Amino acid sequence: MTTATHFKPGSTGRRALVLAGLVGACAGLVATVLGAVLGGSSAAWGAVAGTVLVLVVFGGGALLVDLVAGVMPQASLLIALLTYVLQVVVMALVFLALSRSGLLDDALDRRWLGGTVIAGTFAWLVSQIVVSTRVRLPAYDLTDPGAR
Repeated sequence: MTTATHFKPGSTGRRALVLAGLVGACAGLVATVLGAVLGGSSAAWGAVAGTVLVLVVFGGGALLVDLVAGVMPQASLLIALLTYVLQVVVMALVFLALSRSGLLDDALDRRWLGGTVIAGTFAWLVSQIVVSTRVRLPAYDLTDPGAR
């Protein structure tokens, strides 16, 4: 016997994106407050920059994969892998640009920036794993007229 469920195709990815964004922002807020208390303004600004970096890079990647999955599900895995590579490249380029600009030595504390990126990434990934394992995705759609 099977149980009928009401599944909305696009809701899962958006829910995971919003939850991961909120968890990442909360982790960044905690890091910013700790940075301000323990390390001063450069540590706080480093934590803010790390939080923004995590939210923009991972949020953009997750949004892109969700959009492609809604339009062309067959390409989801390919786009997810390419998006991961692009995210790593963007992170490296941002760190390179910050290092060359001299901001990491003056306005931003590099330890707090790096630590916040690591903590934010961890929080982002854990929240996405939790949402992904709790959602019930159908293996096939019986309402699809093209399915035989």
